Amino acid sequence: MTGVDKRERSAIFRSRLEEQMRLAGMNRSALARLTGVDRSTIAQLLGSGEPRLPNAQLTAECAQALSVSTDWLLGLTDRREQAGDVIATAISMPRAARSSADDQLMEWHREAAGYKIRHVPATLPDVLKTEDLLKWEYRRFLGKSPQQAITAMRDRHNWLRENLSDYEIALPVGELKAFATGQGYYDGLSAKVRREQLDVFIEATQTFYPSMRIFLYDARRIFSAPITVFGPFLGAVYVGHFYLAFRSKERVRLLIEHFDGLVREAVVDARDVSKWLKALCK
Repeated sequence: MTGVDKRERSAIFRSRLEEQMRLAGMNRSALARLTGVDRSTIAQLLGSGEPRLPNAQLTAECAQALSVSTDWLLGLTDRREQAGDVIATAISMPRAARSSADDQLMEWHREAAGYKIRHVPATLPDVLKTEDLLKWEYRRFLGKSPQQAITAMRDRHNWLRENLSDYEIALPVGELKAFATGQGYYDGLSAKVRREQLDVFIEATQTFYPSMRIFLYDARRIFSAPITVFGPFLGAVYVGHFYLAFRSKERVRLLIEHFDGLVREAVVDARDVSKWLKALCK
């Protein structure tokens, strides 16, 4: 973009800064903390009054905090990636353990601390599973033991309680109905374990909300593969024996848009999930 005056450049910067903050799930206070400036400085950058552009240092700090290039923030290019991301934008295919104790998964969660995490699980979210459900689910698993999965689950419970990240989960309504009635994947799971698990879900939706929000969508209307998006810089699609992991900003953005589409199509909003689960228990 050449021949752009300061007012236009300022508008482009403000628009792109707001957009990337939204995608990253980052508020003004968090960006101020990461860039080492006052919140009022960020407010001025995002204000719609006099055209205002940051100095080179603050522009670079904003770009670093949001994992984009300074050129993209300033409207000099349409590519978001930082120069150092050229190699990392390739698709990687790390092995996936059939367990919440997956070391790679835990590392990605730690990497995304402070950013919003968006998650569509393969079954029910491991972070909320009871010990009895994990023991039943992994009793035939030959890699990680059920106890390792339980320990990882406890770690992520603590992680949620510390509010290190906003956590959004999208679940198909049919998955919870099948679980409640012990059908399909959950055939053979005792009614006692299923009821205890639903009670844990109900408690979690009340305890962790709004840091953790669960949305229920109808898989007959909109489909999703199991995915997790870690902030603005990594999206992982769970295939089974491995993940398809993307670090390209454009591909991560598309996964975020897909997840946000599930939220928009949700038949049960996060505020109503607790009440819906109580009705399911009856």
